[in-house]
Amino acid sequence: MKLTALAVALFLAASPALTHQAEAPAAPRVVVGQVAAAIRQAYFDPAKAEVIATALEAEAAQGRYDALTDPRDLETALTARLEPYDQHFSVSKPAPSGPALAASATASSGLVPVPFPVVAARQGQGFRAVQILPGNVGLIEMRFFADFEGADDPARKQVDAALQLISTTNAVIIDLRNNGGGSPAMVGYLVSAFVGPDADVYNRFHSREGESREAPAQPYAAPRVDVPVYVLISGRTGSAAEAFAYTLQAARRAVIVGETSGGAANPGGPVFTPSGYRVFVSTGSPTNPLTGGNWEKVGVRPDMAVPAEDALDTAWKAALAGQTNATASAATEAAWVSEALDASPVPFDPAPYLGAFGGSTVRATQDGLTWRNERRPAWRLRPLSPDLFFDIDEPYRRIRFLRDGEGRVTGLEVLDSQTGSSRLLRRAG
Repeated sequence: MKLTALAVALFLAASPALTHQAEAPAAPRVVVGQVAAAIRQAYFDPAKAEVIATALEAEAAQGRYDALTDPRDLETALTARLEPYDQHFSVSKPAPSGPALAASATASSGLVPVPFPVVAARQGQGFRAVQILPGNVGLIEMRFFADFEGADDPARKQVDAALQLISTTNAVIIDLRNNGGGSPAMVGYLVSAFVGPDADVYNRFHSREGESREAPAQPYAAPRVDVPVYVLISGRTGSAAEAFAYTLQAARRAVIVGETSGGAANPGGPVFTPSGYRVFVSTGSPTNPLTGGNWEKVGVRPDMAVPAEDALDTAWKAALAGQTNATASAATEAAWVSEALDASPVPFDPAPYLGAFGGSTVRATQDGLTWRNERRPAWRLRPLSPDLFFDIDEPYRRIRFLRDGEGRVTGLEVLDSQTGSSRLLRRAG
């Protein structure tokens, strides 16, 4: 089994359509028989494949699918029927290719199949965002795991660039909440960025052809074996994305945050039937050397279970709290950012703070204040406590208002924990 050929249904939906299509829709019983044959031929477990195929054939013979003459209804029914056996099973009928495309495939939807390499290139090889969050926490958001073979492949260059950008952060968060999976090549390589070069943590895949491993042929050159890692998951996280989370969790190299993942462990690929249907069949099953199992049907269970929408803030705050050995300035920055993330709405009267301070101006908004210094863009301020506000967009910054002995606001201090700088501005007039 060639691991780099494995992909999830996300990849297949964007791949080139079949070259040959049947002239007229095949009868449901014919289609089901061909789907059963594809499973019998390719599924990684021959005994289970026989059970599944026999069940489908018996149901077809009993007329269970006869009324499903619209291919869309039939593919939906077959996918729902097969998924309890294996979360990767899916049945679809791609649009035809060639001259007939405009007249048939686009007639109702207007959509034209796009080759996956084009999709991957337009979507950054799966990397939706790479940034450094306040508090020096690296964040990589991935939507899929793109395939690559050599150091010059676009996906390999992209992952190297992402890892380089966050190479000096105090912690790393990898967001897979909307990642449906992809290539084991990317999984193995990205895992190797956070474990030692000799670590035996990589999944092994059993197939009819034998066994293969997810370990990269060429590991990441500068792994960060001590940096805290947090992986965000949800019910949308599937397949290769689950493999990454599961592997680092088993190796105790990451804290998994969010909701239990989808539970699709067994990778595979498409089998094309004579009637034009495409059946995604699992051709292998992983075994993790540390757990002796995998995540099929049960999913990857988070170490910190929170609603998916809260996973980033939860991991971010945990990463900040973990900076116990940071320098004094870095610890202050982490504390200020964490304080801002935890801040609850505080009622306050904006009137005492409004007006001009040096060359800057404070104005009221519906839920806070803004501070604008000359012509620069305004900071959006929210209160932490009486007279102390934080910058929403850069929460390591503060504005502290000063009062005289009679309680009147006479100035403000601009405080930046990242640079350690402060600035005093007196109220004008």
